[in-house]
Formats: sequence, C-alpha cells, structure tokens
Amino acid sequence: MTRLTVGDEDSLFGKASRALGWSLVNTAVGRLGTLAIGVALARLLGPAEFGVFAVAMVALLAVLSFHELGVSLAIVRWPGDPREIAPTVATISVASSALIYAGCYLGAPAFASAMGAPAASGVIRLLGLSVVVSGLVAVPAALLQRGFRQDRKMLADQVNNWGGAIVSIALAATGMGAMSLAIGRLVGSAASAVLLVRASPEPLRFGFDRGRARALLRFGLPLAGSSIVVFAVASVDQLVVGNVLGATALGFYVLAFNLSNWPVTMFSQPVRSVAPAAFARLQHDPPALRGAFLSTAGLLAGLTLPVCLLLAGAAEPLIRLVYGDRWGPAADALLWLGILGGLRIMFELVYDYFVVLARSRAVFTVQLVWLVALVPALVAGAELHGIPGVGAAHVAVAALVVLPLYLWELRRSGVGARAVLARTAPPALIAAAVGLTAAAAHATISLDIAALALAGLTALAAIALLFHRSRGALGGLRNLEGADA
Repeated sequence: MTRLTVGDEDSLFGKASRALGWSLVNTAVGRLGTLAIGVALARLLGPAEFGVFAVAMVALLAVLSFHELGVSLAIVRWPGDPREIAPTVATISVASSALIYAGCYLGAPAFASAMGAPAASGVIRLLGLSVVVSGLVAVPAALLQRGFRQDRKMLADQVNNWGGAIVSIALAATGMGAMSLAIGRLVGSAASAVLLVRASPEPLRFGFDRGRARALLRFGLPLAGSSIVVFAVASVDQLVVGNVLGATALGFYVLAFNLSNWPVTMFSQPVRSVAPAAFARLQHDPPALRGAFLSTAGLLAGLTLPVCLLLAGAAEPLIRLVYGDRWGPAADALLWLGILGGLRIMFELVYDYFVVLARSRAVFTVQLVWLVALVPALVAGAELHGIPGVGAAHVAVAALVVLPLYLWELRRSGVGARAVLARTAPPALIAAAVGLTAAAAHATISLDIAALALAGLTALAAIALLFHRSRGALGGLRNLEGADA
C-alpha cells in the first residue's frame, strides 16, 4: 500500500481536509442563517403553530430515515467503481421513496391525531413530498460525498436553507401559519435537488441489475432497519411529548431540542460527511483505521463538548434573550438536552465507524436496546415532570445504558475503553467546568447578555486549550496510512 504524505495533493488527508473545510464552512453559514431564521419564525408563529409544524417534521424525518432502504451508502463504501451500481441504486431509491410517500399520505390524519395536532395532517402531506425529492438525489449526493466534493454540495445546501427560509418567512408574515414552513421546506429541497443533479460527477441514470440489487439490499436493509431505530431513538421523545403533553408543549420542547442540536449540526455533521469516506479508505488497514477513529473522537470532543455544556448551563438567559419571555419553558428542557447533545455527537461517530467495519448488526442491537430502555423512561419523565423530565430521562438512558454498550462493542472491534476515555475524558471534564461557570454566571449576574458573554468567553478559552492539547492528534491524522492503534 502506498504511504500517503502531507504534501501529496491527492492524498487521503488532503482530500478529507479540503472536504472537511468546505463542510465546516457550509454548516457554519447554514447553521447561523438557520438560527437567525428560526428566531424570526418562532417570534412570528408562537409555540402552538411551531408545535404543529414539529409534528409534521417528526413524520418527515421518520420516513427519511429509511426511504431509500439504506442502499445509497453502498456507493460511499463500494470498493470498486461506483458507476457499476449507481443506476440500480437510483432505481431502488426513487421507487421505494414513492411507495413510502404513498403510505405517508394515507397515514397522515391518524398520525396527526395521535400527536394531539389534527391540524397537522395537511402539513404532513405537503412536507412529505420532500421524501420523493430526496430519493431522486440520493445517488448524486452519495457520489459527491464519496469524492469529497463538499464544495459542490455547499451551494445546493445553502440554496436549500436560504431559499426555503425566505419563502417560509414571507408566507408566515401573511398568516399562513405552519403551512408556510412546509411550503418553504419543499421549495428549498426542490431547488437543492436541481443543483445536486447538475453538480454530480456522473449523470443521473436509472437501471436495474437483479444480482447487484440483491447485494445492495443485503447491505442496505440492515442499515435501513438500524436507521429506523436510530430515528425512533432520536424522535420518540417528541412523540411522547406530543402524545402526553400536547402540541404546545411540543413546540417548547422542539425549540429546546433544535438549540441543543446546534453543536451536533455545526461540528458533528461536517465530520460525519467526511469520516465514513475517509474511514472506508482505511478499512483494509485496521491499525490506521483505529488510529483515525481515536484521533477524530478526541478532536470532536474538544470542539463540541464545551459548547454543549455551555448551552445547558446558560439555557435560561439564552432562551429569554434570543426568543423572548413566552418561550421561557423551553429552557427547562434545554438544560438536559444540551448534555444529551454531547453524548449524541460521540455516539454518531461510533455509528459511522461501525458502518465502515460492516458491523451493522452491532449498531442495530445497541440502538434497539436504547429504544427499549428509552420509551418507558420518557413516558415516566413526561408524566412526572413534563418536558424537563423528558430531557432528564433521555440523559439517564444515554449515559447509563448506551455509553457502556458502545464501549463494549468498541472493545470487541479492537478499540479499548481506556483508549477512548484517554481521548474524551479530559474534554468532558473541562466542558463540565464550562457548564458550571455558565450556571454560576446566570445565578450571580442579572443582565442576561453579560452572563452569556462571560459563559461564552469561558467556552472559547476551553476550546482553545483543548485544541492546543490535541495538536498531536492532528499530526496523527496527517499520517493516516501509517498510524498505529
């Protein structure tokens, strides 16, 4: 195997670095814009209408979790020429997405009623069309990911975010309510689809090879099943809140969840857009693969955990200052969801690592145990303490059930718990100090903006310290092909 060097422009590190850079810029611009747009929409709509749209988004994310049966990821890790399987993948993706949308359309009234928001039925049916659009561009998006072409993907993503948001705000200002969000989302995804097809390194072609289809489904169906469980784990809290506490409480909870998801989107998703393809290039060199995973885990923990604990510690002044007093109840949930966000970031990296190792059964098992333990905990939390109880139950199950399971599965794959903790424990301790500082600032400083400024400076100092400490890990990533475990 040829050793990769830092100066080699076509090296894995060079391609992955450029892709990660573009992905970070893409996510930063998109996320900051989404945050500002979200504030505007939250103030225009209020908790009740926001809750109706949240019900529709839960339905959309449910079907998006398995709409193309997991086959598009095969293009990212296919050892040969992806053009061999692209037409079959495209056919499966579009056909399965169309069938799933039909089921979504028929089941929309029953789902909306079960979530305590019957008015969401029409929003679900319109928003669900995004599933068909997503199935159509599954292959172009996967080809861009495989080729580390996040620069091309950035334009499509920004058109999706900003174009859809402008439409949503304009319609919301006219009084269209939750439907304005659905129309904006659909317009944005359609415009993005056109750009993705045009940016794809290969033209979109349809075809069907029965032998390759069987191989693709053997690979994809376990991942699709796992994705359904992953979605259920990520969204069952919203199902419980909507069913037990109602759509208005769901509006508060979703606002808090979206804020807690900011570090996940800002840092974890760019890494996840690059890591599977980078890990896949190293799947025939296990020591280098383990080294890349550990280095990535340490860097990701240092970047994200301080931000997650900052959100948890400064939840009340942040919600009150940005969204207004009427959104105050969301802060009680954000306290716990910020902590959960840090755990989710690390779990997602482990998920991608196991997918590259073709250990989809292990991923499915962990996710299934997580779901089985989570449902009764969430119901009990909602009934006892409302949305804060839901957040606390989420954190308890993630820390006491899921984390030990993932560490055990990693050990079976050759990555010991000591090695993982050596990379992630120091960032976790420093992040805890950030969270306590943010809480203390809120308790002692009456002016919200001053308390947030102090907490933010503490988080920046912590990230700088951790980044300086991780310079050795960056050096390790620069020599992926020769790294030791």
